[in-house]
Amino acid sequence: MDIGFIGLGAMGSAMARNLAKAGHHVRAWNRSGGAVEGIEMVATPAEAFTGDVVLTMLSEDGAIREVLLDSGVLDSAPNGVTHLVCSTISVAFARELVERHAAAGVGYLSAPVLGRPDVAAAGQLNVILAGPSVLRAGLDPVFAPIAGKVWDMGEEAPRANAVKIACNMMITMAIEGMAEAVVLTEGLGVEREAFFELMLGTLFGSRVYQNYSGIIAEGKYEPGFKAVLGLKDLRLAKELAAETAPGTQGRLPMLDAVHAQMGATVEGGYAARDWGAMADYTIARARARARAKARG
Repeated sequence: MDIGFIGLGAMGSAMARNLAKAGHHVRAWNRSGGAVEGIEMVATPAEAFTGDVVLTMLSEDGAIREVLLDSGVLDSAPNGVTHLVCSTISVAFARELVERHAAAGVGYLSAPVLGRPDVAAAGQLNVILAGPSVLRAGLDPVFAPIAGKVWDMGEEAPRANAVKIACNMMITMAIEGMAEAVVLTEGLGVEREAFFELMLGTLFGSRVYQNYSGIIAEGKYEPGFKAVLGLKDLRLAKELAAETAPGTQGRLPMLDAVHAQMGATVEGGYAARDWGAMADYTIARARARARAKARG
């Protein structure tokens, strides 16, 4: 297939590379330039927005608006192309994209992905897909090189975005839960590696706990997904909660807690580190309070 790709960060470059390796012709544009082996780099996003399918992997609503809407790229796109937005974006913006694509005669699907860069490189992302079934038909050749599984969320595209936001919210809750467990156990001399071995071997053996317990145990927070983007996703969750839980004014207690803690993590100098660094921030703050109390 003839595939356009916009956004070649750590995730996007791995996805685009796998599409090219599968035999697709991939035409890509990246805001910061660069090149990926096997991919035709083009000078403008309009040149990438052609062919059978276009995937975008831009960081947030504003980047997509700037690159595709404000620039006029979407309005001038050829009819018949199908656009898959693989980023984590707000539900409100997804609704706007549905309307703007319909007006432009361009197909639109929400297709946010679950997985870190190593999962993307292995072609094992989980794709959360929603939008008209007529557009989803025939996309197996696109998903086969990048996805371990495609999860169908139905005909309404914004549903996929709500699901992705909820998933990311739950990941931050898991990170904070592990951090607080370390505070409880390490304070009495239990090595965090030993605690995590027990945790993974009994109650919490899922991929999220496997990935982030390893990051926390090693104390290595090289960014797979930056904390500042995690904070953005938690803001999206709070915006969505204001719509879906109006009787509580959008206040969900665990969401409020992790949003505040991720915000403090970013303000504490961890913005460009992996969002798992929220655990480091939580543990460091608890130790500092303990030392202060011991000093009287």
